[in-house]
Amino acid sequence: MKSWSAALAVMVLTAMPLQAETVADATDKTPVTTFSLDNGMDVVVVEDHRAPVVVHMVWYKAGSADETAGSSGVAHFLEHLLFKGTDTLAPGEFSKIVARNGGTDNAFTSYDQTAYHQRVAADRLGLMMEMEADRMVNLQLDEEDILTERDVIIEERNMRTENDPGALLREQMGAALYLNHRYGVPVIGWREEMEQLDLDDALAFYHRNYAPNNAVLVVAGDTTPDEVRKLAEETYGKLPANPEVGAPRERPQEPRQMAERRLRFEDPRVAQPYVMRRYLAPERDPGDQEEAAALTLLAEVLGGGQTSVLNQKLQFEQHKAIYVGAFYDGTSYDDGSFGFGIVPAPGVTLEEAEAALDAELAAFLETGCDAEQLERIKFQARASEIYDRDDVASVAQRYGNALTSGLTVEDVQAWPEILQGVTNEQIVAAARKVFDKRHSVTGYLTTPADAAPEAAPAPMSLPQTDAEEVTQ
Repeated sequence: MKSWSAALAVMVLTAMPLQAETVADATDKTPVTTFSLDNGMDVVVVEDHRAPVVVHMVWYKAGSADETAGSSGVAHFLEHLLFKGTDTLAPGEFSKIVARNGGTDNAFTSYDQTAYHQRVAADRLGLMMEMEADRMVNLQLDEEDILTERDVIIEERNMRTENDPGALLREQMGAALYLNHRYGVPVIGWREEMEQLDLDDALAFYHRNYAPNNAVLVVAGDTTPDEVRKLAEETYGKLPANPEVGAPRERPQEPRQMAERRLRFEDPRVAQPYVMRRYLAPERDPGDQEEAAALTLLAEVLGGGQTSVLNQKLQFEQHKAIYVGAFYDGTSYDDGSFGFGIVPAPGVTLEEAEAALDAELAAFLETGCDAEQLERIKFQARASEIYDRDDVASVAQRYGNALTSGLTVEDVQAWPEILQGVTNEQIVAAARKVFDKRHSVTGYLTTPADAAPEAAPAPMSLPQTDAEEVTQ
């Protein structure tokens, strides 16, 4: 997976068309221009003239959580198929043209979006738009394409999931955490349903979701709003809107959760047992991001590194763990999750490690944050945000991910200052609300009691965030 990951997923809002407007980023005065084409396609232009390079991204407001029941994996399957031919391009020719022009391209699928991106010299931007607009509506597929690419995605699942006990645990935990929402279905799909995906499934998802009025164009780099508008109108602007695209996005929602869930996943390939827990947690809402900001800082305070509360207590003081992590990414369309992972120290059982985790969480709810630690984390967040500006791909990713998750340009620009304004009281209040075991699932990853580990166990896979995406 490339470093463009987006821990991605969830927000309920009717998507409003972007108005023609140029605003300066509140933190660094970077010009960010937004407008909409007549067919409903939203456009974001982020100017950066330090190098003659642009990143061109098309984000569709359609990810695996927008699939219909019984066709899991079709969003990612279609992502692969878009690199096949169109009316004017032979199969595989898209990427070859990008490479011949000195650029790179790729794509990824997550719960809430599918994105296609290229990094090219600034004077090749028009060519990228022309080709991307072509495959938005002119994809040509046949049964041979389906059979070949279906084998590819199944093998991808074998490598990324079936061969990794930690990935299998996370998959099972996701299915247990979400009783009804599609976030409980893996992005890559359930194997049994992937094996049945056919041409009709792929084309149905394509025709339902791939349209200019269901997409966001983000261009970051050495260009101007006038140039992007002209090129976009000449390419994407000629495409018809799809009147069947719905707003807001219709998805099954979670019922009231009233019972803690627990599971134990045993696999002889496990090299290092660990405990993982996930709670349902709210996402960033447009115009109302304070609670998500508090949870973002909470994850750093509790498990964001060696100086975090849980690492200091459980690893260095009590010697109960060799690793503790906390995970949260609020950029999603619907409610996401907040997670913990703890790898016990030698001689410490999974049950003892979990009990130690619960004890420290209870203590934190009473004492709250250390003021110096919180200020240090805020400073690091500010520094990280500034460093990210040097990478136009990172900037484009930030805006595309947010806008396809229900947020606005203004929300993206306000986020750094909202983080800086979060108080200890807000963090503790958010923790009290989220840390309700009735809304959680706890998983144990371990070796079967009656079997020794295999001679060549799978590499240790540390507990990690539930954000999931798969890349072409």
